[in-house]
Amino acid sequence: MPSPTGAKTLALIDLLAKHPAGLSASEATRLSNITGNLVFRILKTLVEMGFAMQREDDKTYTLSNRLLDLSRPKVGDRSLVLCAHEAMRSLRDETGETAQLTIESGGKAMLLEQFRGTHALQVCGQIGMRVPLYSCAPGKAILAWWNQEKREEWFRGCTLKSFTRHTLSKRADLEQNLAQTRSKGFAVDLEEGIEGIRCIAAPILDEYGSPVAAITFIAPVSRMPDASLAPFGSRCMRAAQEIEKRLRL
Repeated sequence: MPSPTGAKTLALIDLLAKHPAGLSASEATRLSNITGNLVFRILKTLVEMGFAMQREDDKTYTLSNRLLDLSRPKVGDRSLVLCAHEAMRSLRDETGETAQLTIESGGKAMLLEQFRGTHALQVCGQIGMRVPLYSCAPGKAILAWWNQEKREEWFRGCTLKSFTRHTLSKRADLEQNLAQTRSKGFAVDLEEGIEGIRCIAAPILDEYGSPVAAITFIAPVSRMPDASLAPFGSRCMRAAQEIEKRLRL
């Protein structure tokens, strides 16, 4: 039979994941409908084992990155994140922009790791955040290199929505863009997820040519004009190839 305490522990982890700003023990009790004494003991256990943190100022609880660390993807016996570090750092240093490593998770693009940019004004995300695949460059890089069967399955479960006036929210437009992406070797997000923000990405492929992740860098549109897209795309492709070589050593 399932463990009631185990189920309640997972319910509290899920609740904390939905409230990244943090919850007090009393708020967690009210929202979970679990007894206050058990909520307190579970939260203390999560903190003790490193799965959650309690802030000193307001005593609220938030999840740590330990679950993400445990589930970080590997290719063979090699850590994807460790193999990508040097290429990401070089990409950040050469461009001054935030470099990111993204994977597909639950039909969305999830930020796995990043090196923050060096400009005074920089664009960055939160590790673990997930965004639609079709409205960002790394997501489109992954979509473009999926086989047709997998892409069809994704389309059946996805509703395309507009986030800006540039979002490719019609399937025909997105399909055409993905074909162009495959032809060029890199993907471009022209303010499709957030107005004023652009990004470029290249897929990281396994030995069979399937995407395991994408490397990208992101910048305000003023620092990524149209004329820079091709050279920036080529730099992203080189970074992806460097990671692929490390994964196959």
